Amino acid sequence: MNDQERTAPADTPLDRRAELSEFLRTRRARIKPSEVGLPDYGSRRRVPGLRREELSQLAGVSVAYYTRLEQGNGANVSTEVLDAIARALRLTDAEHAHLTDLAKPRQLKRKGRRGGARQQVRPALQQLMDTMDGVPAYVVGRRTDILAWNRGSAALFGDFASWKPEDRNWSRMAFLNPQVRALFANIEQKAADVVSYLRMDAGRHPDDPELSTLVGELSVKSEEFRRLWAAHEVREKSHGVKVLQHPLVGELTLSYETLFLADDEEMCLTTYHAEPGSPSAEALRLLVSWGTDAAAERTSPVADQG
Repeated sequence: MNDQERTAPADTPLDRRAELSEFLRTRRARIKPSEVGLPDYGSRRRVPGLRREELSQLAGVSVAYYTRLEQGNGANVSTEVLDAIARALRLTDAEHAHLTDLAKPRQLKRKGRRGGARQQVRPALQQLMDTMDGVPAYVVGRRTDILAWNRGSAALFGDFASWKPEDRNWSRMAFLNPQVRALFANIEQKAADVVSYLRMDAGRHPDDPELSTLVGELSVKSEEFRRLWAAHEVREKSHGVKVLQHPLVGELTLSYETLFLADDEEMCLTTYHAEPGSPSAEALRLLVSWGTDAAAERTSPVADQG
């Protein structure tokens, strides 16, 4: 990393135009001409993937129009054109939404909140999580902040209540917390997932100073984060299976589900459970029964990496 990167203000807002430009270039570069029925001239190509004129042809827009968009000028682009470009680039639903956020910022549903007000978890939702005995659960908000959790989640990942608020953040945990990183059998995939979620947030809020500070901090402290951030991969939180290597109960194979909240689409409830009758179910039951006492035995602050 050069000196300019190290000394750049961490809270400088992200440049929406630059983000749009880089996102389109990286999506265009990943498509081989042969995949869309175009001739591939091999070594005669100066750049990987599709040329601008080829993508313009596939999308049915002029080269000049697409060039302006890829240069970050999306102020007057229509939804129909964005849809056509998304189809030509074979974007996923999450990538299509991200492209739209960058080109045509939208108003998100945030009932009961104004401007930069802090996200708040309703007491009834906390009560619901507390009644989910044996099911680790937490609520994640903007910037991958962990806003609320239950006893099972603390036993599984660490005693969140004893951490500094800024450390209760999945991006910092996935890159800077050695104890959390050691939990995941495939930390590379977990880290990539976290960055993709953070990218989605950046598309919606490039002018968020706290998000810019977080990205700046991780870019300075983690080469892995810098590499993943530069890839511009995006995806929404969903569901799947994670294999954890817990220091107290050993290997856990857990399914996770992500449920977005109706009153704030930038908050989601994530739960973990094991297949009934499996060794992981018994191990999870033991871990949750030990509760926060077990969590407190593990050190958890984010490592100071300069």
